[in-house]
Amino acid sequence: MTVLPDEILAYYERGDEDQRLRAGVERLEYWRTQDVLRRLLPATARVLDVGGGSGVHAEWLAAEGHDVELIDPVPLHVAQASRLPGVTARAGNALDLDVADESFDVVLLLGPLYHLTEPADRLRALGEARRVARAGGLVVVATISRFAPLHDVLRRGRYFDAAVRDRVETSVATGAHRPRATDELFTTAYFHEPDEIVGEVGAAGLDVTQQYGLEGAAWLISDVDSWLDDPDRRADVLRALRLTESAPSLRGVSAHVLTAARRVP
Repeated sequence: MTVLPDEILAYYERGDEDQRLRAGVERLEYWRTQDVLRRLLPATARVLDVGGGSGVHAEWLAAEGHDVELIDPVPLHVAQASRLPGVTARAGNALDLDVADESFDVVLLLGPLYHLTEPADRLRALGEARRVARAGGLVVVATISRFAPLHDVLRRGRYFDAAVRDRVETSVATGAHRPRATDELFTTAYFHEPDEIVGEVGAAGLDVTQQYGLEGAAWLISDVDSWLDDPDRRADVLRALRLTESAPSLRGVSAHVLTAARRVP
């Protein structure tokens, strides 16, 4: 099994990921991922959650009747996910899945491609997802938008820090994000343009069916966090985002994009 780079392992062993999607504006990513997956998944399915972290999504999928197996390379995440009812969790790596061919109805890659900076590694992970999906099975891939870091540091006012600005502008130009140890930024990552991941998924032998921008422009609105606290306003925000979720001209505005594909029978 390929060893996770030290800086990525250290970032996730801090334990922040379990709460990241449960508070603040990040809840928008969580609820929108739920919203899209509920429309894509059958009523019950055998689901492989590759790089599923602490089980934030595995938890609700299992609660809704899906048979969920989670694989993650971070020991802390495996321990956290193992405590969730209905979730089977074990150590593993997206590049070399210890899983039988064509054994899952749905394969989720909701995080692994964030940290695969080399195209060959991304193709290998996507190929592994295809291998373990049943004929006609669903594969859903999450990517971080190429422009998300730029939008984020502008929103937070950190673009005016010259060191931050330099790294963000490099990531916009190349997709590669390699922060210094002293930077309070995301760990080593690769940021996709929406059309780019379509090509990579297709090259792995999967048939892309649709893309979904998760947050739209809502995550950049200063009041959105308080709106999410109100169930009625939250429902309205989610409804509004469905209107533009697959518009090609707007997908890159989202911080995260889901690409749905099928293994061709």
